[in-house]
Amino acid sequence: MRILIVDDEPVALSSVRRILRRQNFRNIDTCDNGAAAIARIREGGVDVVLLDVILPDSDGLQVLESAKPYAPQTEFIMLTAVDDVKNSVRAVRMGAYDYLVKPVDPARLVLTIERACERRSLRAGMASDYRNGRRVPEVFSDTVTRDPRMIELLRYAGIMAKSGTPFLITGESGTGKGLLARGIHRSATGNDRPFVQVNVSSVPETLFEGQFFGYVKGAYTGAEISHTGYFEQAGGGTLFLDEIGEIPSHLQVKLLKTLEEKTLVRIGETRPRRVDFRVISSTNRDLDQACREGRFRLDLLYRLNAAHVHLPPLRERAGDIPLLADHFLKKACQRHGSSVAFSSAAMDLLRQRAYPGNIRELAQVAERCVLLADGDRILPCHLDQTPASAISFGRTLCTLKENDEVHVAYVLEQSGGDRKKAAEILGVSVRQVQRKLAQMREQPRWQFLFQETRLP
Repeated sequence: MRILIVDDEPVALSSVRRILRRQNFRNIDTCDNGAAAIARIREGGVDVVLLDVILPDSDGLQVLESAKPYAPQTEFIMLTAVDDVKNSVRAVRMGAYDYLVKPVDPARLVLTIERACERRSLRAGMASDYRNGRRVPEVFSDTVTRDPRMIELLRYAGIMAKSGTPFLITGESGTGKGLLARGIHRSATGNDRPFVQVNVSSVPETLFEGQFFGYVKGAYTGAEISHTGYFEQAGGGTLFLDEIGEIPSHLQVKLLKTLEEKTLVRIGETRPRRVDFRVISSTNRDLDQACREGRFRLDLLYRLNAAHVHLPPLRERAGDIPLLADHFLKKACQRHGSSVAFSSAAMDLLRQRAYPGNIRELAQVAERCVLLADGDRILPCHLDQTPASAISFGRTLCTLKENDEVHVAYVLEQSGGDRKKAAEILGVSVRQVQRKLAQMREQPRWQFLFQETRLP
């Protein structure tokens, strides 16, 4: 078990560490500020965090909020000199295991750590069960994964979804934020309540109020019929605000007011209307940084992220690539009335791909492969894995030699031109790679490989 103590008071830090060592806890790390704590927790490998609420650069709740979505299996125990019921409740809602008041009773501290570890082991055991063949939680069945971290994230999201609090989902584009939002909605309300998805960046500023608040007939020129806004459309269900980081600053105030008061006034009316909905928002932006730069309101961020999950990029869950590739291929085959499968060589290349577009990009690759394949097997030449400007056969068929060259070119691209590394990936000798390159050097379409920035 590895324990991290976060406290800026040397005496308190030393005292807690001494208590733990007396109880034979040996793997103990320490840090004295929030930024260092967040970085250390996100690295992974920390089982329990003893976290002081008051730190020099932030407070413990901010550390919990920033780190927990990246380390859902890590248990947090908050330590404070003040018995604050409000903060205690908030910490537990954010995922902390317990909240202890300093000076901490040694016996109670040790017991709390042991119980936190028991809960962590139980959760890890459940994740292990899922990995060994059980399905992910039913409400998240659209999310295809066997990755332990993803399974734990889904379980955490399912637990937090039932609270009905606002939910913030962060992650790179294409990581599945929309699917997760729908799963959270189903977990909290079922399928019989409305789920209204709005891409915030696609709503023009001039139309924002009308689209969100609604308007009555004749409210302004062109308002020929009344319109029910997104807030009311989501009544009794969920309003999913996709790309929330793109909302203009002057419109954030209006959104915040509606979320706080749960009332609105349609354009052309004077009577307030009550609205009741759960808000889920998502972004690929760093909202903490946006707040520091004054581009996003801090009070709005606090309102939106009562619960928070960060979805990892596909490169951090590479073990899911074959599973996802087959899943998307099957769906594409159904759409196009086809029946094809990835060859082992093609699947090997899929595993090595970088996927800056994440899961969405992998789905597009599978779709394209179904359209390009002319037999029952998808070959490396069907993947279009190197830059389009570099490789273009102009037809869907390719010879075995061409297929071989595409494979070699791709591996060399991905290995940065390192022949030795490429040979290891290809399972051949460096001399064989060099011979293949000598043959390819004479062909115009492969000249991009021999530019200064690629291969010498």
